[in-house]
Amino acid sequence: MEIVVVGGGIVGLGSAYELVRDGHDVTVLDAGALGAGASHGNAAKITMAEATPVPAPGMVLQGLKWMLKADSPLFVRPSLSPPFVRFMVTMARHCNEGDFRRSLQVHLEMASTCGEVLDEWADDGLSFEMHRRGVLLVYEERESFEHRVALNDAFAPFGMVPELLDADALHDREPCLSERARHALFFPDDRQVEPDSLTGALAKRLRELGAQLREHTRVLDFEQAGDRATAVVTDAGRFECDQVVLATGVWTGVLAAKLGPALPIGPGKGYSVDYFPSPVPLNTPLTFEDAHVAVTPLDGRLRLAGTMEFAGLDLGVNARRVAAVKQAAARGFRNWDEDTPHAEPWAGLRPMTADGLPIVGRLRPEGNVLVASGHGMLGLTLAPSTAKTVRDLARDVAAGRPSPLTPYGPERFLRSSRRRARRAGAPIRD
Repeated sequence: MEIVVVGGGIVGLGSAYELVRDGHDVTVLDAGALGAGASHGNAAKITMAEATPVPAPGMVLQGLKWMLKADSPLFVRPSLSPPFVRFMVTMARHCNEGDFRRSLQVHLEMASTCGEVLDEWADDGLSFEMHRRGVLLVYEERESFEHRVALNDAFAPFGMVPELLDADALHDREPCLSERARHALFFPDDRQVEPDSLTGALAKRLRELGAQLREHTRVLDFEQAGDRATAVVTDAGRFECDQVVLATGVWTGVLAAKLGPALPIGPGKGYSVDYFPSPVPLNTPLTFEDAHVAVTPLDGRLRLAGTMEFAGLDLGVNARRVAAVKQAAARGFRNWDEDTPHAEPWAGLRPMTADGLPIVGRLRPEGNVLVASGHGMLGLTLAPSTAKTVRDLARDVAAGRPSPLTPYGPERFLRSSRRRARRAGAPIRD
């Protein structure tokens, strides 16, 4: 099959790689440089331990409190636009224990094969920076620590039984932590992957296998015949296709609307800062859970990453948000050297969904357009399993088989669109 993958981030490149390995002719299109979007500056963590969905019990009340502070872990810029209001109201409806547990289960199932797939890719010749150091979830407040411990039953079926550390055990493991760090869970199996090394390795291998990689190529439209896309129209010409994969992060919803049902994917901005060398002798990657800031030691540097900002498609760097990320590190470590050189702060737009689950599946039940987006803060963690799912979906399309229904399929939004259309008296487009 001739398959066009729109989007050159970790999800798009991983999907393209699996499709090429499955015998397809693949073209990857990206409006910018490969791997330069949300993939580039993420926390560099393969993190099953932190696979909790964003919509969570208590988030609405906490979010209202945080809205009053521009340097809080969550910031929402108010807007009266109907899509924004609908997105936030829908997210609020999912902030309950039942939906939270169900989404967590889906995330864990999707993430459970990540390590296996990464090892398979490495065995196939991909060379990228990967560490197996586990992760510490560090808490100042006992109440929030106990709340997280209460979730351990959801992780146990996946072989994830953390070690619970009191202050003494925690500081014995990582003496560089300040006295504010009082409680922690240690998950030994989580990994770390430097994202640029992975996207670079995928791109290199794809070229070796004959795939076309077209950077700085913007998709303008699609040619269609019935429910099927027959060509992708770009500012650099037409690309005929048998199938299309939409993996363009926050822009996936805009492109999907040209082909079928609109997909409600919203931008959630995150920040990261890289220090060269590390200001502290940290061995174990960790997250300061009270501040929601991840700290990941990589080869030759230390990455701080955190915050969630719902402020539209603005990619500007908010100095107060960056300062909050840095302050979490200064507060969490003893002898933090603020004068250590660091790179320019980075900001990227994570593709968020209102129910907290990714969108992976066929855009239309009988169509040839596949969607792989909406991974939120778990793009790196869920990209390997998503790539395998896209490969399987492409096989279904090629064989004329229906694809299985899943909790993370686009059809859940098609049903919602149909209900809204009925209420409004509008014609329903299947």
